[in-house]
Amino acid sequence: MHTVIRTSLVLRLLLAGGVAALLSACASMSPAECRSADWKEVGWQDGRQGRPRAYLEEHREACGKVGITPDSALYMEGRAAGIQAYCTPDNGRNEGRRGRSYGKVCPPELEAGFLEGHRAGYRVYQAEQRVNNLSSQQQAKQSRLDRATNDDERRRLRNELRDLDSSLLQARNDLYYAERQLRK
Repeated sequence: MHTVIRTSLVLRLLLAGGVAALLSACASMSPAECRSADWKEVGWQDGRQGRPRAYLEEHREACGKVGITPDSALYMEGRAAGIQAYCTPDNGRNEGRRGRSYGKVCPPELEAGFLEGHRAGYRVYQAEQRVNNLSSQQQAKQSRLDRATNDDERRRLRNELRDLDSSLLQARNDLYYAERQLRK
């Protein structure tokens, strides 16, 4: 009985390790995707996601393993259209709001608008991170205060909590104003 359980556990661990190894070795495209690729569409998708022009090399490497060479002209044509969709002020706001960095992929005529939106979105992201960080600190301090046994420690923790309350209030105000600016 114990041998069966151990063998089953070992097999599950090996399987989990194998899956993890496969996931870490993911290519930009699977062999099946390479075989059926519409390179203009692949380029459009990559451009729409803000991937750099050099990402084509990732596809070239992945698909080369199955003997397929991407159509660079079609890919670049699609990517150019996708970049136009990516490099908008609205998308810049969305990317910044998610905390994503800008990969310098927008053409000069679109970059200023994208970056303006990105900066506004990123300010909201940073303000949210600060609020979340301070809230976590506050919860941890409160938990320590609840467990504190001596008066000096409780007094010190209460003072630290008051300081955190003040910082958290300011951070929430900063978030409010950053969100207001984002909506303008």
